[in-house]
Amino acid sequence: MSSSVIVLEFNELVPDLLDRFMAAGHLPNFKRLRDESIAAVTDAGEEPPNLEPWIQWVTVHSGVAFAEHKCFDLNDGARFKAPRVWDLISRAGERVWVCGSMNAGVADGAINGHVLTDPWASEITPMPVGYFEPYTRLVRAYVQEHSSGRPDIAMGDILRFGRFMIANGLSAKTIWATLRQLASERRDRTQWRRATILDRLQWDLFRAIYRGNKPRFATFFLNSTAHFQHFHWREMEPELFSVKPKPDDLRVYRDSIQFGYQQMDKLVGEALELAGPDTSVVLCTALSQQPMLHFEDVGGRQIFRHHDHAALLAFAGVTAAYDYAPIMSQQFVLTFADAETAAAEAARIGALKLDSGEQVMLTRLDGAKLLTGCMIDLPPERDAVVSSGASNETIRFWDAFYPLEALRSGMHHPDGVLWVRTPSRRHAVLDRRVSLQEIAPTLIALAGITTDHSFAFAPMAEVTAALERAQIAA
Repeated sequence: MSSSVIVLEFNELVPDLLDRFMAAGHLPNFKRLRDESIAAVTDAGEEPPNLEPWIQWVTVHSGVAFAEHKCFDLNDGARFKAPRVWDLISRAGERVWVCGSMNAGVADGAINGHVLTDPWASEITPMPVGYFEPYTRLVRAYVQEHSSGRPDIAMGDILRFGRFMIANGLSAKTIWATLRQLASERRDRTQWRRATILDRLQWDLFRAIYRGNKPRFATFFLNSTAHFQHFHWREMEPELFSVKPKPDDLRVYRDSIQFGYQQMDKLVGEALELAGPDTSVVLCTALSQQPMLHFEDVGGRQIFRHHDHAALLAFAGVTAAYDYAPIMSQQFVLTFADAETAAAEAARIGALKLDSGEQVMLTRLDGAKLLTGCMIDLPPERDAVVSSGASNETIRFWDAFYPLEALRSGMHHPDGVLWVRTPSRRHAVLDRRVSLQEIAPTLIALAGITTDHSFAFAPMAEVTAALERAQIAA
């Protein structure tokens, strides 16, 4: 039995928080989806440092465990050539629409449909080539550089983005939400809510292309609430933390996580309307979060980002030409002419040391590419200095780096959410943990695609049984 499939990839939503907010009546659309779904908790199958969304989403999409796919960083996904679900469905001649899926790749270098990459991707080209450029240019600049407070967005980029969105589904609901957001920023500290406006813009784009192309399989990825959880769990449940939030931060951010879930709930309602009666809707989070408590006795974990990458690298003694690409939080990628140059410059960057002896910068090499960023996660003394192996000079740490918006208070947890709503609407709550490796073959089964590709796991028996009963009933 064939069916179109929409996968809502809401990164790192927490099973317990969903239950809490649904019980309080805050999430009516999530509740409706769960009550019409086969509901399970997934097991990421990994522990830190291998518990990261850019690792787990590759497993979700391919059915391949980390030990085999070895995608450890953002951008590694583009180099992993095993087929994802969308590749297999495209090979079967059906249209697909991949909207923002994290660490994605396209096995054949082409796809029957559309691929919008995540904002941190630089190794895969959105498809059709050039189509999404006005959108990706602005969104990448905002997402990658938002913490600096000065993303590199020109007026021309904004105008091209506006024209693109008007031609691709910009809704009155999103326009009004944007205007309300801008008005609220004049009254209070609500700039953090802008992430949910980006969510609405991406949803408008997703819906327009979905309606226009009627793909057999589509994904829709969002990360905003995961970000709120990482930085504002402390304000949501201050009683759990020994380092208490400042009163003004408590006022501003206490409901930020619930707000994120409620904004996503609105999109769930719109997704169910878009899907109609004959389309399967799947909610998947890949992993989740929990309170980060093990840094409390040292004042909490703080992430630091560079003020000026060019000045910092010059201080380190980097002289070779490079391309700079910011990715997530404090990290960025430098691409050099060759692997030998990258290794030499990595040694210079790695020689940056605090006066306490700590190495300041991560240096992880991949051929001519270097992944780097500040490794310090406990605030140094105000007079702490950084020394360079390239000279006898020093700089004040706090002149070169600044703290991101708040102490980190949420960390990853291997449990995830998986709700599968088939056209039969059969509801069941599974009493077993579902492996992430089961998801890809299950999505293929939901789409009704025949493939000779071999997965390590069979499709979820509970889902295939529901499909079989629906087929008999039909």
